[in-house]
Amino acid sequence: MFNKMLDVYRNLLNGAELVNSPVSFTFKDIIQVVIVVIIVAYIYLKFIKNTQAEKLVRGILLFIIVAWIFSAVLIALEFHLLGQIAQYLLSGILLSLVIVFQPELRKLLVHLGQTKFVAKNFFSFKNNNADKKTNVIKEITEAVKYCSRVKRGALIVIQKAEDKSMYNEVGIPINADISTELILTIFFPNTPLHDGAMVIYNDKILAAGVLLPLTEDPKLSWRYGTRHRAAIGASEISDSACIVVSEETGDISVAIDGILRKYDDITQFKEDLEKIITFDKSDKIDNAFMTNLLKLRKK
Repeated sequence: MFNKMLDVYRNLLNGAELVNSPVSFTFKDIIQVVIVVIIVAYIYLKFIKNTQAEKLVRGILLFIIVAWIFSAVLIALEFHLLGQIAQYLLSGILLSLVIVFQPELRKLLVHLGQTKFVAKNFFSFKNNNADKKTNVIKEITEAVKYCSRVKRGALIVIQKAEDKSMYNEVGIPINADISTELILTIFFPNTPLHDGAMVIYNDKILAAGVLLPLTEDPKLSWRYGTRHRAAIGASEISDSACIVVSEETGDISVAIDGILRKYDDITQFKEDLEKIITFDKSDKIDNAFMTNLLKLRKK
């Protein structure tokens, strides 16, 4: 028994000598460290961030760093036995993480087992962006369609260039992902945000309950209510596209550059909405592109 304890102590001392031996970093070592950091960051962002395990991971990482520094200090002070014991305990804690994060590890393995994993995660930025915009178009279209069917008033501003002055003074910041449910909740009758406009930019709902300037066009028909006048007014002073659903008739309209078009066909509205969402000003196209594209006309 005593001989076994001596063997353990010799092993610990040998480990301490390895730790205290001079260390030289090569370019390959730096590359390896960078690769490890990238892998850890990817796993954290993909599987741990915004989950119940996030705070636990932070606590464990802090504990590991403190324990590693503590063991290094002990070894530097030539408390080799205590330092090596601390390092062995640290190794045991690292192994126990496999049990603690078993659900997250299972999720990771399932994700790695998906077909075309590399293509989906490393070579599909454009496809992911296109899928996101397709989803945005679908969510807005479904919300507008429902509002039209039940005659629920709605006013949605789609900005092509962010203009915070539109909602900074009057409006409630939201900064949320676009979903049909959220849009319908915002425009639910008799709620605080129901009568204002909802502002969308870069595939995000930035604000709701926004008051827009009304158009001063004297030729505008008296049939148009406040929402339509606000939509036309906002489109006159910005490059925004404003979607309006009438509370009285359920009609769907879009205002661009001070011109209003009414849609009788939800399919045509969806097609034009896709052109609005995917329109990029960086393209070398005339500024009147959207107006000509949609063939807007006053009604």
